[in-house]
Amino acid sequence: MATVEPATTTSPPPVGPAGLADYGTLVVRGAWFFAGFLGVVLVGWFVVEPLVSRYVARRNRNNPTIEEAVSRYVRLGSLVVAFFVAAGVAGYGDLVGDSALVIAAATLAVGVAGQTVIGSIVSGLVLVADPEFNVGDYIKWGDTEGTVQSITLRVTRVLTPNGELVTVPNTTLTSGAVTRPFGRGRHRVVERVGLAYEADVADALDHLTDAASAVEGIESAPTPKAYVDDLGSDAVVVRVYYWIEDPRRRGIFEIRSRYARTVKERLDAAGIEISPASKRELRGRIEVSDDTSDGT
Repeated sequence: MATVEPATTTSPPPVGPAGLADYGTLVVRGAWFFAGFLGVVLVGWFVVEPLVSRYVARRNRNNPTIEEAVSRYVRLGSLVVAFFVAAGVAGYGDLVGDSALVIAAATLAVGVAGQTVIGSIVSGLVLVADPEFNVGDYIKWGDTEGTVQSITLRVTRVLTPNGELVTVPNTTLTSGAVTRPFGRGRHRVVERVGLAYEADVADALDHLTDAASAVEGIESAPTPKAYVDDLGSDAVVVRVYYWIEDPRRRGIFEIRSRYARTVKERLDAAGIEISPASKRELRGRIEVSDDTSDGT
């Protein structure tokens, strides 16, 4: 005859100090994880980052773009390193190693879902590494232009001449042509002036070059030049070249305004007409008919 063994029941964990002792290992591991993570972050942010930033600043003077980017990337790298170090200190190293397949799958999923963001981050690294693209540069891409204010991991912020702050994905700037109308050092400015056909063109050319030499901010070398550019239907178009040093967008506006006022004053004083009004000859015939069909 078979015997039936009595059922066994599992007693709940004890409540009180004895129960808390069962969680002691977990609490200790959590404390070690927090201490390891905080220690690496503090060392990375307050020891490694300042040292690297000073080194980069010495090697790349007057380049706030790469200085800011290196500081940001060192801090981000410190957070990643701190996580793995803290996991090892807390005794979770084997767990992280055994979960390599899970981590790889998660990385692949994040990469597919965030490929646009990752592309922007890679583009940001490319922009930071480009010595010809820096904070403070005036750039033009497509139909938009402005001064670069900051370059982050994902986007670049540009201040337009209208005072608008435009946030541009880094992929937009690296996938298309970016123009720097006002580069470093000396910059050439080209002005176009229309003269009446009755004006003395040779005398006007002298006045245009003399006006450039008289405006503060225009360089004396290379010497300002003026040439006849086109014989239009209503005016003789003259092209004037002059150079300015260390251009800024606002400075160029001011210098061009001063030059235009000076040219207007000099040509008016010399009796030379600027851009005369367009003349059009109208031809036709007007007929007037006397309608007497009503008998009046």
